[in-house]
Amino acid sequence: MTADKLNAYRRLMRLDRPIGFWLLLWPTLWALWLAAGGVPPVRWLALFTVGVFLMRAAGCVINDYADRAIDGLVQRTRGRPLPQGDVSERECLLLFLGLLIVAGLLLLAFNRKTILLSGIALLLTGLYPWAKRFTALPQLLLGLAFAWSVPMVFSAVTHQLPPTCWLLLLATLCWVTAYDTQYALVDRDDDLKIGVKSTAILWGGTSPLMIALLQMTMLGLLGVVGWLNHCGSAFYMGLLVTIGLFVYQYTLLRQQQRDHDFKAFMNNRYVGLIIFMGLAITLY
Repeated sequence: MTADKLNAYRRLMRLDRPIGFWLLLWPTLWALWLAAGGVPPVRWLALFTVGVFLMRAAGCVINDYADRAIDGLVQRTRGRPLPQGDVSERECLLLFLGLLIVAGLLLLAFNRKTILLSGIALLLTGLYPWAKRFTALPQLLLGLAFAWSVPMVFSAVTHQLPPTCWLLLLATLCWVTAYDTQYALVDRDDDLKIGVKSTAILWGGTSPLMIALLQMTMLGLLGVVGWLNHCGSAFYMGLLVTIGLFVYQYTLLRQQQRDHDFKAFMNNRYVGLIIFMGLAITLY
């Protein structure tokens, strides 16, 4: 296999753009620390980190396969491996299958309930790439796909799905829907031309407000999670810092410029980190 082909596979899995890995990993780590009541066993930390890496990579690959006919028409995506001809459709599907096989082998370390829950995660991963063709709310489906790691963590670590699990899932759902709408704002003009749907198109000029409402709902849900789990001041200080980050994102979105929309999206890596740090300190 040539270096150019390996590089194409790397780009197909977005290994050159790790932001998606971190955005999927942070809620998983929140759930791990809450489920374990502090620092989780290394076994669980390793298994879920590798699982996040594999599923994020698989999601990117199948997303590019689904969008192979339209990526060349969008400014942000026209340089991807499939529209550029760097990989074939068959190679794309084989890579996706290979990633799923490795992820499936990883599941052998989990209990039966977690394995069953993983089936829903796989279904969501497979459905999302096509969602933008039949619903104006594809970001909601992505949010559910990203949030589904939360019940899997609680099932694996505690063998239960307590109220904290579902509150954290809803908080993650709100957060992902908000930041993926920011991401969709970057492509809104191109998406309108080719007929692709998104919350950025559905909400139009009210998108910054709708994003802010989702973010405030997320923080409210996390506040309840903190109260239920007797989290200390470090956790709530993290939520206060997060409010500041969301205000900064809102000011960027109000300018209605592609580069500012993308900058607001990228800022969410710090949101996940700050919330995790607050949890890790208060549960130490």
